[in-house]
Amino acid sequence: MDFNELNLSNPLLKGINATGYTTCTDVQKDTFDQTLKSKDVCVQSQTGTGKTAAFLITLFELLIQNSGHEKRTALIITPTRELASQIEKEAKQLGRYLNFTIGTFFGGVGYKKQEQLLKQGVDIMIGTPGRLLDLIGSRKLNLSKTTFLVIDEADRLFDMGFLPDLRRILRKMPPYSKRLSMLFSATLNNRARELAWEYMNNPVKIEIAPQQVTVENVTQVLYHVGLYEKINLLLGILQKEQPRNALIFTNTKHAAYEVANRLMVNGYDTNYIIGDLPQNQRLKVIDDIKSARVRFLVATNVAARGLHVDDLEMVINYDVPEDREDYVHRIGRTARAGKTGKAITLACEKYAFGIEEIEKFTQQKIPVEWADDALFVEDKSAGMVFRLERDTRKLKRKPIPQKHTSSRKTASLKRTIKGHGKTPTKAEKGNAKEDRLAYYAKKYGDTFHAS
Repeated sequence: MDFNELNLSNPLLKGINATGYTTCTDVQKDTFDQTLKSKDVCVQSQTGTGKTAAFLITLFELLIQNSGHEKRTALIITPTRELASQIEKEAKQLGRYLNFTIGTFFGGVGYKKQEQLLKQGVDIMIGTPGRLLDLIGSRKLNLSKTTFLVIDEADRLFDMGFLPDLRRILRKMPPYSKRLSMLFSATLNNRARELAWEYMNNPVKIEIAPQQVTVENVTQVLYHVGLYEKINLLLGILQKEQPRNALIFTNTKHAAYEVANRLMVNGYDTNYIIGDLPQNQRLKVIDDIKSARVRFLVATNVAARGLHVDDLEMVINYDVPEDREDYVHRIGRTARAGKTGKAITLACEKYAFGIEEIEKFTQQKIPVEWADDALFVEDKSAGMVFRLERDTRKLKRKPIPQKHTSSRKTASLKRTIKGHGKTPTKAEKGNAKEDRLAYYAKKYGDTFHAS
């Protein structure tokens, strides 16, 4: 279906054409069939299918149709600041000929600018749960007139423990019978269905089956390697492949910090991004990799969704992701918009167990290559310890290594590195969940149960 066939408002259609969109994707067509008739939807669709444009175009058109009535606003809830910024960018492109104010609201930056924006009036608000609740609590944000709702990346919101926060926000909005709600998720699991049943008005379920789970233009390679040889193999791969740029993923923030610093010592122009970084630093890091001021970025899964780098040549899974879907999102950062790319995964004894689940999920084997001795390069940072400071405000771009020379200190180093990213035991996970539920009960004066 062509966008010109949708009978959209002329200024909106002009913005769509200027953005370069001509034909609706499957998820867009099926969504428009329902939402432009003001029907709620629960949409299951993988990343890269055009779902962001699906809900943005819906919001713009419905806001235009209601512009002659009492002022109404829209709220888009996202799991991360990066995704919120990405949605804002696309919204401003699509709505370039519309007189609507769009704003993002997330933590890690000051309140003043966001509060001033709310005071002036915002038509489409894009925010993360924590900052939205803070603004609601300080009475700076009133959702009583917010009659359009989008919950994006719902599965990620649930994984990050935001379900109680979502419920808290939704209670501040008009009842589901007096608003239009859209939920988008890679998987419509039990938590998504429960949320839809509680807070949506008989939503139409839309499922877009992926033709192929992984990106077909990505060349995938798997190396089996020992835990303490991974950095040597990584250096050898970078030396052999000579990628123009690359995203390197680790499973923990400690590993991201350490790998980035070791690469810098070995002469590679590298930076890192983790969830604890202050927002101004995160934005600068992202801008540096996008503008090619930095060639290599080491990241945790905070960058697996919502981070788009044009012409990204390579993705390296320094750690095999523990969630099989994270593998798809990680390697999907390359080979975008029909281009080609390469994804290399290093499987050590600590994380190799995840390979089987990934291959079941993608329904394909990851081709295995065996590294000969020549592919292992000497690590100039060997013997140095890189500790991630607890106070992230003191994080430094340049490493401050400590050299260990004695066998006693080398053994201590190995114990230190081995302890990084330690997987919690089953009992520890249980205690963490109980603590989180108790925290929510105290914070919101409500009772929550583990799903």
